[in-house]
This record gives sequence, structure tokens and C-alpha cells, in this order.
Amino acid sequence: MPGPNLRNLRDLRARVFPDHWTLLFGQIAFYSFVVVTLTGLVLMVPYEPSAGHVVYDGSYAPLHGVQMSQALDSTMKISFEMRGGLLIRQMHHWGALIMVAAILLHLLRLFFTAGFRRPRRLNWLVVFGLLIITLGACLTGTSLPDDMASGTSLAVLDGVLQATPFVGTQLSALLFGGDFPGDVITRFYPLHIIVLPALLVVLFIAGGVLALRNKPAQFAGPGRTEDNVVGSRAAVAVVKGAGLFCFVAGVVGLMASLATINPVWLFGPADPANTSAGVGPAWYLAFLDGALRLAPGWETVWWGRTISFAILLPVAVCTLFLALVGIYPFIEERVTRDRREHHLLERPRSNPIRTGIGVAGVVFYGTLWAAAGADTMAVQFHLSVNALIHLFQALLILGPPVAFTITRRLCLGLQRRDAEIATHGIETGRILRLPSGGYVEQHRPANRQLTSREDGRVDAAGRR
Repeated sequence: MPGPNLRNLRDLRARVFPDHWTLLFGQIAFYSFVVVTLTGLVLMVPYEPSAGHVVYDGSYAPLHGVQMSQALDSTMKISFEMRGGLLIRQMHHWGALIMVAAILLHLLRLFFTAGFRRPRRLNWLVVFGLLIITLGACLTGTSLPDDMASGTSLAVLDGVLQATPFVGTQLSALLFGGDFPGDVITRFYPLHIIVLPALLVVLFIAGGVLALRNKPAQFAGPGRTEDNVVGSRAAVAVVKGAGLFCFVAGVVGLMASLATINPVWLFGPADPANTSAGVGPAWYLAFLDGALRLAPGWETVWWGRTISFAILLPVAVCTLFLALVGIYPFIEERVTRDRREHHLLERPRSNPIRTGIGVAGVVFYGTLWAAAGADTMAVQFHLSVNALIHLFQALLILGPPVAFTITRRLCLGLQRRDAEIATHGIETGRILRLPSGGYVEQHRPANRQLTSREDGRVDAAGRR
């Protein structure tokens, strides 16, 4: 009798994995993480995580004689003096951006298809945890070059921390190791190369274990039920996965070769007393900056301390938004009292309320995200910054409920259309004249293929 390990191996080989392009987002996120890890290991060797000052005398002539940190000096050497260093740096950065985008799309796919219902609620928490940890890894990573762009972002972070009532100064000192800018590099470096990657590895492993333990969810279709899975065998899935990894690595390499990103040599060294014009947050953190821009300048004095609602309010709103995203599966289960196990994914139109909530959340996030670029939009389109801020403030309040209403009505309309097709069939475009002189359009059953004559591509005489 075969042992348990052999039996488990046979079960894994016999497992069937659904085939659908939306199921690839999770794999793309993992393969991007592999690319980021490999390139990060290469960058660890020449990078110097030190805030100690040196005078630059490297290959980039415009910065000759400029005093900068050893971190930026080593980053410049990687970019201009290490063979393939700039390519590796840009692959590392582009891979991280693709990873964030893939996790966001995977999270949206789980939400709109109800892939978070029992028994996959923990899968949702794992993906949400991956998003938060990845954002933290990206934030710490972009701060390591110690250029003006990263220094400006850290200055904003310091302002947010210090605006926290009663404990803000202590939080800032804890993060920066004293007064800003402190020695943040030596604190962020171990987080970026050890702590956060280790957490990501744990979450990816947990996600893989949960995916193997639970039956893979699939979209409804012919021959697909709650009790079976239609798709590819494990061997085929492995081959497809290997091909997808090569594709992801190739795309990251192509983007790194053709598109410049994070040109630290243009920004120069970080300076707490200065900032670079036009510098904005990375796109994945832009919603936080947009919230700060849209908040009214309210403040009050309480117990001898100034309380700035212009910072506390956007931070609280963004924190609440992320918290609601994380616990949404549990809220929906409690409201609907649906505690059954589901192995078939839903079409977004099948649940107008959930889809409306999701679109409203996307509009809310998108408005904050777009507001972060209000100054750039004003310059490019010759508009008033204040007018744009007021517009985004109105969109932030009115946009989500309007988006919810429109989305819900669209979903209900699509449901009625599906019901009509199921009842009367699909329109063929052929108009028949009845013996009584009236006209009626011919329909075909939804489960029957349309012939060339029925869909109008061949007329009555046989001509195309």
C-alpha cells in the first residue's frame, strides 16, 4: 500500500486547475516577487546602507564635488560604473511596480467574483496582507537611495507622524532614530531586505497552502458544478506557470531596458531644507497624498497642543478605508448570513449590491489617487489648482454614491437581458413575415450555435 507521501504526490498530480486569464494575476505577483528578490540580492552587494557623507567623484560629471551620503554614492556607482547595474536597478523597481499592480488586480478579481466566500476567507486576508506588506517594502526600498525624491517623501511621512496628537514626536523619533532625517537608512535597510521579504515569503507560502487545501474556485459554465473542477492537470499547469514566469521576467527586463525609472542622478542628494519641484509620491501611495491635499485646513488647540485635522482626518479616512477592505468578507457574510461553501465564482452582474460597492470603492480610491496629481494637471492644462482641488473634493463626496447607483442599475439591466435571452433565446437579426402580414424576429435557443445563414452573413441567395 503506498505511503502517505506517495499518495499525496499522486493526488497533487491528479489535481485539476481552472483555466481563466483572470486567475493569472496571483501568479504574476509571485513571479514578480521572484524577479525582485533575485535582482535585490545582486544589488545588496555593492550598495552601502550608510548616511555617512562623502564627496562624489564618480562617472556622472554634473554631480562632481557634491556632498552626498554613502547610500546615494553607492547607488550612483551601481547605475553608472557597475556593468549591468542600471539594468538590475530598473528591473528591481519595475518588478516591484508590476507586483503591486498584480496584487491589486488579484484583489479586485476576488472581490467582484466573490472569490472570498467560504472556504476562502483566509485567502482574502492573505492577499490583503500581501498588498500591505508590499507597500511597506516599496516605501522602504524607494527611501534607500537617499536622493531628493525619497527625502521629500520621508519629510511628508515625518509631518504626518508628528501631527499625531500627544505621541507624534515620539513616533517620529522612533522611526528616524532622533530628529528628522536621523539615520533612517540603517533602520529601513534591515526592514527592506530581511523582515518584509520574510513576511512576503510566509504569506505566499500560506496562500499556496490554502489554494491546495481548498478546491480551486472556477467560473460557472457547461459541465461545471460546485462539486467538480474543469481545467488543466497539474503537469500542464506547471508548464504554463514556467512559461508565464519567463514572460514576466522578459517583460520586466524589456521595461527596464527601454524605460528609465527613478533617475536619482537628476534629483541629487536628499536635503531636509529643500525639496524637488514636481516630485510626487509613487503611484501606489498616491491615494494617501491625495487625501492630504483634499483635506480642509482645520486645526484646533486642545490641552495646549495644536491638533491638525488637515492631517489626522485623511490618515483616519485612508486607514478606515483599508480596514473595511480587509474585513469586507466577514461583513458581507454577517449581513447576508450566507455561511455555505462556494466553489463557483459569481459574475459581477449577479450581485448588483456588491458590484456597486466595489465600483464605489474604486471611484473613492481613484479620486484620491488623481488628486495627488492636481498640481501637475494644473500646469499641463493651464487650470487653477484650487478649482481642481474643489472638483476632486466634490467627486470624493458625490462620486461613490453616484457610481454605486449607476453600477447597480447596469447590473440589474444585464440581469433582465440574461433572463430575456434564457426565456426567448438570442436575437438572430432575421425578420420573418407571418402569413397574416405581420413581422417577427427569429430567435435561437441560447445553447445552440448560430449558423452563417442565421447571423446574416449569408443572404437568401447565398451571397456574402
